[in-house]
Amino acid sequence: MIPLAWSELEALELGELCARPEDGAIGRIRDHSRDARPGDLFIALNSGRRYVDDALARGAATLVPIDQEAALATLARIVRDRSAACVVAVVGSTGKTSTKDALAALCSAVTPTVAAEASRNNELGLPLTVLRLEPETRVLITEMGMRGRGQIAALCEIARPDVVVVPSIGPEHLELIGTVEDGARANAEAIEALPPAGIAVVPTDAPELEPWLGRDDVVVRRFDRAAVHRLGPKSMRLAGRGTWCSWRFEVGGTQLDLELPFDQRHLAENVLAALTAYDGLGLPLGRAQEGALRVMRSPWRGEIIELPGGGFVVNDAYNANPTSMRAALVDLAERASGRRRVAILGEMAELGAASADYHREVGGLIAQLGIEVVVAVDKPARAFLVGVSENHWIDSAEGVDAALGIVRPGDAILVKASRAVGLEGIPARIEKLAAAW
Repeated sequence: MIPLAWSELEALELGELCARPEDGAIGRIRDHSRDARPGDLFIALNSGRRYVDDALARGAATLVPIDQEAALATLARIVRDRSAACVVAVVGSTGKTSTKDALAALCSAVTPTVAAEASRNNELGLPLTVLRLEPETRVLITEMGMRGRGQIAALCEIARPDVVVVPSIGPEHLELIGTVEDGARANAEAIEALPPAGIAVVPTDAPELEPWLGRDDVVVRRFDRAAVHRLGPKSMRLAGRGTWCSWRFEVGGTQLDLELPFDQRHLAENVLAALTAYDGLGLPLGRAQEGALRVMRSPWRGEIIELPGGGFVVNDAYNANPTSMRAALVDLAERASGRRRVAILGEMAELGAASADYHREVGGLIAQLGIEVVVAVDKPARAFLVGVSENHWIDSAEGVDAALGIVRPGDAILVKASRAVGLEGIPARIEKLAAAW
């Protein structure tokens, strides 16, 4: 981390400090006591106060903040001010984490890079990411979540992004923000926060963003998802979890072919967003394959588990909204290749007054695709069953096990729902069941 002096912490009066380091300097800031080392500062967040003694025993200094969000924001602003890194903010409706992870893989292959871990994208996670900046860091990649107006603007005050990447705009958190247009406005707070000569990376098919793309002092880089072409799979397997695939991208007028560890189009589209940002940062497209080799699928986001009998299950249960649900269902239909298609689907949460309409639209797509078997979890998901020849309704994730008897060798299975439904463990149960076939 960019060093902080103990005397600075004392002057800030952020809370109760203990165990001043001998040299008076803070090396790293930790939010888990188990990671604390001599010279570190452990900040007791949420239930962390009870771990203070553990951090002290490990030789770290400690801070019990008066206001944890304010304390982290203050420290992160100081570190950001002292860094020469170019800061990237990934925002949008879907694909944020996958895009962030892909961009981190690309950048880290060619320049010192720090990126948000997992989905650390809120008022605590973002400043903790900024606090990982090192003096030699050249690119910092942050992810910013949005659950209402003003949230992204507040995060941008801390991170001060130079580049903003918007993988997609669609229905998200409508229960809290209203309409898709309101969501675009909230995400556009990141574009408004760009400095002169900042870069906005946006999709060509997001007209809701256009009102915020008229600044003449900002560079707008557009990427066209329709320009992503799958060239075909390679023979390399990934421990039964997928296949390397060749993809062709159009980036800033340059054609680029890359090998990536998945064959799902919507994941490749997120890589295109990342490549466009990578190019905007001035990093060499000619070395993009080096970074592509580092790309890993984000957990529970399209993970493919091969099953005995030639079938497979796609674990896409990290989250769901209408955009990502449609992409996952189309992918299931395309990759099934003659297999019986089974979709185990739960509610798409936080869609507000339009929830029933969005669930009916997805139900119509399921019928149009001709998916043979659907298991719907929770009441709103019942709309997915209309027009399906074999359908099952379960009122909660706990009851899904009773429906797993429908699964047969050779099936192509998709598991997807909003995180609150709790379906992420279902693919492992299917895998265990299939082991007995």
